[in-house]
Parts: sequence; C-alpha cells; structure tokens
Amino acid sequence: MDRLSSKEVFAAETDAAGVVDLEQKMLRIALREQRAILENAPVGIVFTLPGQFKSCNPRICEMLDYSYAELSHLSPLDVFTTAQAYQALVAEAYPVLASGGLFEKGEHPFKRRDGSLMWARLRGRAVDPAAREAGTIWIVEDVTDTRQALFEVQAIMTNATLGIMFTRNRIIQRYNPAFAAMFGYRDGEALGRSTRIVYPDDQSFIDFGERAYPQLARGIPYRAETEMVCKDGSRLWGQLNGYLFNPDDPDLGTIWMFEDRTRERADEIQLRNALMENRAILDNAVLGIAVVQDGLTLHCNSKMEELFGSPPGGMDGTPVRTLYPDEAAWHLARLDTARSFEEGQVHAAEYQMVRRDGSCFWVRLSGRLFDAAEKSGRSVWLLDDVTARREAAEAIRRARDELEIRVAERTAELAGANALLQEEINERRQAEARAHHMAYHDSLTGLPNRVLLSDRLDCALRAAQRSGRTLAVMFLDLDRFKTINDSLGHATGDHLLREVAKRLCAAVRDSDTVARLGGDEFVVLLPDAGGAAECALVGDKIIEALATPFPFEGHSLHISPSIGICLCPDDGDDVETLMRHADAAMYHAKAAGRNNYQFFDQRMNQAAARRFELESNLRGALGRDEFELHYQPIIDTATRRLHALEVLLRWRRAGGRLVGPDEFIPILEENGTIVPVGEWVIRSACEQSVAWQAQGLAAVPLAINLSARQFMHDGLVESMRRIVGETGIDPALVEFEITETALMQHGGQTLEILRQINGMGMRLSIDDFGTGYSSLAYLKRFPVRKIKIDRAFVRELEASAEDRAIVAAVMALANSLQLSVVAEGVETEGQYALLGSYGCQFAQGYLFARPLPACDTARLLVIEPTVIPGSQ
Repeated sequence: MDRLSSKEVFAAETDAAGVVDLEQKMLRIALREQRAILENAPVGIVFTLPGQFKSCNPRICEMLDYSYAELSHLSPLDVFTTAQAYQALVAEAYPVLASGGLFEKGEHPFKRRDGSLMWARLRGRAVDPAAREAGTIWIVEDVTDTRQALFEVQAIMTNATLGIMFTRNRIIQRYNPAFAAMFGYRDGEALGRSTRIVYPDDQSFIDFGERAYPQLARGIPYRAETEMVCKDGSRLWGQLNGYLFNPDDPDLGTIWMFEDRTRERADEIQLRNALMENRAILDNAVLGIAVVQDGLTLHCNSKMEELFGSPPGGMDGTPVRTLYPDEAAWHLARLDTARSFEEGQVHAAEYQMVRRDGSCFWVRLSGRLFDAAEKSGRSVWLLDDVTARREAAEAIRRARDELEIRVAERTAELAGANALLQEEINERRQAEARAHHMAYHDSLTGLPNRVLLSDRLDCALRAAQRSGRTLAVMFLDLDRFKTINDSLGHATGDHLLREVAKRLCAAVRDSDTVARLGGDEFVVLLPDAGGAAECALVGDKIIEALATPFPFEGHSLHISPSIGICLCPDDGDDVETLMRHADAAMYHAKAAGRNNYQFFDQRMNQAAARRFELESNLRGALGRDEFELHYQPIIDTATRRLHALEVLLRWRRAGGRLVGPDEFIPILEENGTIVPVGEWVIRSACEQSVAWQAQGLAAVPLAINLSARQFMHDGLVESMRRIVGETGIDPALVEFEITETALMQHGGQTLEILRQINGMGMRLSIDDFGTGYSSLAYLKRFPVRKIKIDRAFVRELEASAEDRAIVAAVMALANSLQLSVVAEGVETEGQYALLGSYGCQFAQGYLFARPLPACDTARLLVIEPTVIPGSQ
C-alpha cells in the first residue's frame, strides 16, 4: 500500500478535528436542552444513589419546601414519615429495579420541611439494573390535592341523605349508601344491573327514558316525580334530579339524585282532601256564612243568599248597612260588635234584618275576627233565621238556643281545623330541615320511633347477652283511646298522646327508652331491669302516672294503659320474639280488664294461635255456609207486644259449636270480610222475612246492623237496591241500624248515603246512642226515625241517678226531634217500668227473650201480635 503524503495526512487530521468539535458542540446543546427540561418540568425528578440524594430538579425542592443545597445534604430517609416506611419502599422497589423494570406506586406519603405530609405518585428506573450503586432515576408527582378531592367526593357520596346513582347507558355504575337504604340493596348488589330494577314495570321504564334522555341530551337537567319500586317489591314515590356527567360528552354517563317523597305525597293528598271536605261543608251548611271587611260583604255561602232573597253572587260587595231595617239598628249593631271585638270576644246577638223584598225577620248573628290584633279587620259571620224560634214557647226557645250554641262551637272547631291545616303546611315546608330527626323520632310526641327502637333494642340485647343482665320490654296500649279520638276529635287525641308521652318519660329512668310505634301504642325498653319485681314497680308507676286526669279545652280526659311485659333471656333473645311476646302479654292485660300489666307466659301464645286459627277459618266460613241468623224481639213497651226483630249474626263452626259474635265480628271488621258477610246478612234476613210471610205469619220490621266499614263501602246502596228487587221484600219492613260514631265520621258523604237508603223506603236508626259524639246540627238533618239507647245506660238504671238523667235527656231530645226510642239490654221489670215512665216506646233484652234461631222465632209471628211476658 502506498504511503500518504504529508499534505494528505495533514488534511485528514484537520477533517477529524472538525468532526470532534461538531460533536462536542452538539453535546453541549443537548445538555442545555435537557437541563431546561429538568428545571421546568411540572413533576419532581430525583437522581439517588444508595442512601443519598445525588441531584434533583427545582420542582422536587418546591414540593418538599427545601432549597437545592439543603436537599442535596439530606438522606432520602429524612423525607420519609418513618424509617420503617423508607425500608418498606426500598424492599418493595429493589426487586423491580434490579430486573430492569419500571417501579410504579400510586400513592405514598412524604414529609415536607414543616412536617406536613405530601402524597406523591412514584415512578422509578435503575440507571444500570446490574449495578445498584449506579443509582436510580425517580419521577415524583404531587397528588395531595387530588387525593383530598377524592376523599371529599367519597365523603359526600357516603354521608349524603339523598340517594345518588351514576349510570352509563342506563346501567348502574355506582351508588351511595342512601340509595342502597332507600331501595333495599346491599353495597354493590345493584352494580352492573339495568336501572329497570327501580321501575314498577317495563312500560314505566321505557316512558321515563323517552321523557328524560332527550332533555338531558340538550344539556338541560331533568327533574320529575314518579312511582318507583324497591327490591322487596314495595312502592315509593320519588323525586328524581338527573344531570349529564359532561354535557359535551353524553356517553360519559348520567348522575341521578333520588329523594323519597312518599310521606310528603300522602300528606299533600290528605291535605287536598281535607280542603275539599271543608269546602263541601261550607257549601252545604245550614247557616248563612259571610266574610265582612270595612262594612262590605266580601263573599258568602248559598244559605246566606237564600236568607236575604238574593240571587247567586248577588250579595258580594253589598254594604252590610242595607241588611238592617234602619240607621238606628245598624248603629246599635256596630257598637255592640266593636265592644265585643275590643274585648277579644266572639260577638253573638240577635237582630232584626231585612230581605231584598223588604220583609223583616229575626237573625242570630255570631261573628269573630280573623285576627284578634286587628280590631277593624276582616271578620266571619254566621247567620241563622230564628224568627220561628222567637215566636215559639220558652221551652222550645231554650232548646233552639242550645242548638245554636252547638252549631257555633262546631263552626269554631272548623276554624280551628283550618288553622291547624295551615300550620301543617308551614311545618311541611320546614320538614327537610328536620328530616334526619323525623327519620328516627315520632313526629307527634318526639319519642323514638319504630326504627330507632329496633336499633336500641338490638344494642340492648347484645349488651344483655354480654353482661348476663336482664332486659325488659314493655308493650303499652291506651285503653279506649279510639273513643276519645273519634268523639272529641284528632286535635284532642294528639294532645293526649303528647301528654301521655311526657308522663311516661317522667315515670322511667333516664337510661330507659320510651318509644311510640304508632296510634296509641308505646314501648318502654328497660336495660338492666333487675328482674320481674322491678318491672312490676315500673308498671305500677306508669299506671299511677296516667291515672291523673288530663285537662284539655274544658274536658277532663281519663286514660288508662294495658301493659304487656316480657324479659330477656327468659321470654326470648331476639328483637322479633321479644316484641311479639310483649304484644301478646298486652292483649292479655286488655282481656284481664285493662288498666293493668301482665307478664308473658306461653299460654298467651296459645291465645294468639287461637285468634289466628279463628281468622283463618273465618275466611272460608261464608263459602262453607257456616253463618246463620238469630233474631231478638223488640217489644212495644205500652202493649208488651212484638214490634220488630233485630237480626243478629252467629257462626256455627264445623262440629256444631256456636262462636259468639264478640270473638269473630272484630276479626271480620279488621280483615274487611265484613262487607261480603254483611251483604249476606241483609239478603238472608230479607229472604227469611218473605218466607215467613208466605207461611201466613205476620210481617214485622227487621232491624239489621251495618258496620262502619260496610256503611262506607261504595257498593252498599246498589247492593241494597238489588236485594230488595230480587227478594221482593217490602222496603218498609227493613230498618238499618248504624252506630253513632260511624254516622259522624264522614259528614256530607254520610248524609248522602242515608238519603239514598231513605229514598228507597227503608228505615234508619242510630245504634248505641250516647256513646259517641254527635253533632246536633247533623242529627236534625239525618233522615233517621229511631235511636237506640245503649245498654250501658240501662244496666244501672235503677241504682244510678246519673243514668236516669241521661235517659230522660235522650227522651226529651228524641221527642223534640220526633224520633222513636228503643232501649237495649232490659233485664229487669224495674228497668222496664222506669223506661215506660220516661216515655220510651220500645225495648229489647233478656227480660223478654234471648236471640232465637229462625225456627223458634217463627212461633212469635202469629197474625195477632204476641204478648211477650218477662223471662223467668
């Protein structure tokens, strides 16, 4: 090979030096670029050697609040929370780094300069996997704020009282505990399932999607109320609010919020019905009612227009002055009214007023201010034409005065009811703020409700099982509370329940629990009861605490408790068993005469089983033709001859044993089968009467009892009309007996039913008169012809002056309203004589005959009315 010349060698050397300089220049540029990247990187970058920081970028210094120089002199151990945490991370990372892999950790805490924690996401890779001393490159990302935000979102989801659900393509992706509790699903149970599970049926699911998702697609939140279904099939009324997770990308999913408004919806329906009932009462009132302000009649009811001979709407805006015959009468009325209103009283007086045709008549006015603080403000007036009463005898005048007072009292009660309704509306608006409290407490008394009681009882059971101490459960029911509630109104009943709750709390220890289950049922939970003797002392204290009368609005209310007591572990060791046994003991206390307490024993379970067995057999008794009718004579007290027959239902079970009505009729009432059985009674009695007449026997009226539930059944009147047509009985021979309480429960609806029955030619009577709470204003409008004095007033008639006074008053009232009277439960000649002296026209009872089967009753139905002697 030829040697190169010296010139060629120099040229080659010059070219090589140029390449080296270029490479070094490019290397310096690359180093500057890398340093710029490191210094401006948004994440921390650290190069470590075993046990020491080698170098880092500014971002990691900023994260840990150290300068570069300070951090360079620290050991990695100094930024860990503990030495153990450092060793654990090294042990976790080293195998991955040594294998040449990328070590990643989602969250790890580090300690800043001031001691506070920084949570970071880590990525690490060894410089040389084969040589640990070559060091490691770490990428550190601060996730403290992100982690905190996730915790806060999770806390909101977990603690929210609204149900929250996240869906994608109508598939459940996530939901919070409130949603799970609302619909009855366990954590995670509903994940991945279609939202169809919360709709009652397929059509509801489809309809909701067609309404909601087009609106959501336009970026508009969807809000609606609809019926939904829980896991166990129960229904709830829910309010839904839906939002797209990202309006720009609907496929990301939808957030739904649920609020259970079942109770609020029921309250709204009840309120609307109450307002409609009040409007019907005003429109059908027998008194003129007007609202007046600044001397003008703002509006009035149809009765008011009728009194003054005005066409409908003709009195609206009419000056009150034009209703008086002259200026003097008007001036006197104004002075009297102003005086009463200044004293904060209702103004009641009688004045002569003038109709549109110029004729004068006497009117009783009763007026009160809407707001007692505004003496010249709006007022309501009741007007009644009392012209005939003023011209009647003094005795009639006093009777009518009393009637007007009763009407005024009832009207005042109506105004009070309207005020209570307004208060309920205001309370409903505040209900959301009290939602948590109401979920665990009774809204009326403030006591723990069934949910909180169950929780406390469960906790007390576990504590008793750990400690071996005795736990007592007392089930308490108020005797005859329904009578007070029905006769004096729900406001009185609610007041009584609140006062009972206060006395119960005062009668037990602070560590005991008093809860209200609903209605008039209470439960007292006694942890660490100490045994039966101590429970008996508590029972005595409760009976004593409730023995003192409860004063309320002029009434002295008396109530007594029936208490059932069971002990854990003797009578059961779980919530359901203890509650059931305490309930059984309470029913035993009622059967033992009320106002006492009874401890549970196994015989009570037998009584409960007896009731269940009766209820089961009753459901098929009508189909098995096990019912039969007995008849008790009603006699004319003047002639002692047969006047009518009361129809009584009896149940003869398989084997021929006759079951008394006190055992099975309450069960028929509870389960609703009283309606078909009652229809059978009416038909069978009518068919028997027609059969007797075909045999040539006398046709006497039949008195048939109607239960409250049967009376309010929609098909009652049509059923009666059909039975009369099919049996051919004379409607005048059928008389229906309705209890006083049933008549007063439904106001105008009751009156319409009575009018339809009366229009068919059938007679009507009021049973158990004097045991309920009658409105005389309604009584005089009911088309009844007879009232029956309850046996409670007849039983002690010979010995009790009070009972004799009550019977005399009932007779006076009946005579003034031209009603006949039947006395029930007549058992002695002395009772019979006293009733005759008071003018009682009819009587029935064991003195004359016990209830008889149809074959024995036929002997009494001869053509000549039978004289019925006293029973021996």
